[in-house]
Amino acid sequence: MSWSDPIADMLTRIRNASRVGKPQVQVKASKICEGIAAVLKKEGYVEGYDRIDDGKQGILRVILKYDPEGQPAITEITRVSKPGCRMYSSVDDLPTVLAGMGIVVVSTSKGIVSDRNCRENKVGGEVLCTVS
Repeated sequence: MSWSDPIADMLTRIRNASRVGKPQVQVKASKICEGIAAVLKKEGYVEGYDRIDDGKQGILRVILKYDPEGQPAITEITRVSKPGCRMYSSVDDLPTVLAGMGIVVVSTSKGIVSDRNCRENKVGGEVLCTVS
């Protein structure tokens, strides 16, 4: 378990679970991980998520999404901004994933949103991860 980077831990758990066909994955709950899960749900990459109270920090259960043939909706999920090298981007310099077919998850002053919402609201921020 990663102690210094809960976002990378969450993304790695989602990546590994989707590759082996698990129906759901559990990660340690935090506000930023819950925000990422909300963006993934809104953009259609996961079925849903819920927070389980365990008396401590809590657990975030993410229900993964698959197509009728059993292929995962998330084919690639990568961490961009890392604790040792933060990556910030203005709205004009936001990266595109698969020519707009994927999303970029960005932490902004308006909360954690996708790159589409950043462009609509004309706000930049820290580029957390890319999903395709």
